[in-house]
Amino acid sequence: MIRAVLLDLSGVVYDGDTPIPGAVAAIARLRGEGLPIRFVSNTTRSPQRAISAQLASLGVAVDGDELFTPARAAVDWLVREGCVPQLLVHPDLVPEFAGNKFGARKAVVVGDAADAFTYAALNAAFRQLIDGAEFLALAVNRTFRDADGGLSLDAGAFVTALEFAAGKQATVLGKPARNFFHAALAGLDCQPGQAVMVGDDAESDVAGALRAGLGGGLLVRTGKYRAGDESRHAPHPSAVVDDLTAAVDWILAHRG
Repeated sequence: MIRAVLLDLSGVVYDGDTPIPGAVAAIARLRGEGLPIRFVSNTTRSPQRAISAQLASLGVAVDGDELFTPARAAVDWLVREGCVPQLLVHPDLVPEFAGNKFGARKAVVVGDAADAFTYAALNAAFRQLIDGAEFLALAVNRTFRDADGGLSLDAGAFVTALEFAAGKQATVLGKPARNFFHAALAGLDCQPGQAVMVGDDAESDVAGALRAGLGGGLLVRTGKYRAGDESRHAPHPSAVVDDLTAAVDWILAHRG
């Protein structure tokens, strides 16, 4: 039985500022059927309020519990573990970490810093790591679909470079981390095996969700999808569908 749906945003619901055809109506169908939705984005450039505003501009209203991001997971981790963040993130994301009571220990936090990924910034992070700082990666995606429609380098390569240089493994807080999917489902009357993930990234969205014990992982042929993605990462998708509209058709047909 399917009791909840996790939806990726970029490449599934919208591309940039443009909604993917049929996506808004598909979300309305899920809500009309009484299926709880959690929007689980791996973006590490936009703060949560900006994502909520973007969805609202498309006609999709979300509350705080429905939207889950790696930055939100990072703040929770930092507060719980008593660490103060040493940020290597996009400037737009910095305010997400303000106003929280952190501890005295240090933790290097790496997201998609874009042009802030300078040698000086990476070397400063490296030095903090070898001096004993904890290492948090907001996400380890390989690529994302950029505003020009092409694929661009995401944070994963920079996280891997720091891991190699510092000899220290990062704790991944976003997809495909098991805890990210489980935290997104917290508060719902739903076991992981009763939830379905819909995404355009076969590795982080779909294979990650299935490894986390979710009951289904649907790969859409929109966003960053490229032909053959469904066979590149295991576990393989439960189904490959054209878009979110087709994904909702599959979910309702297999709801049980």
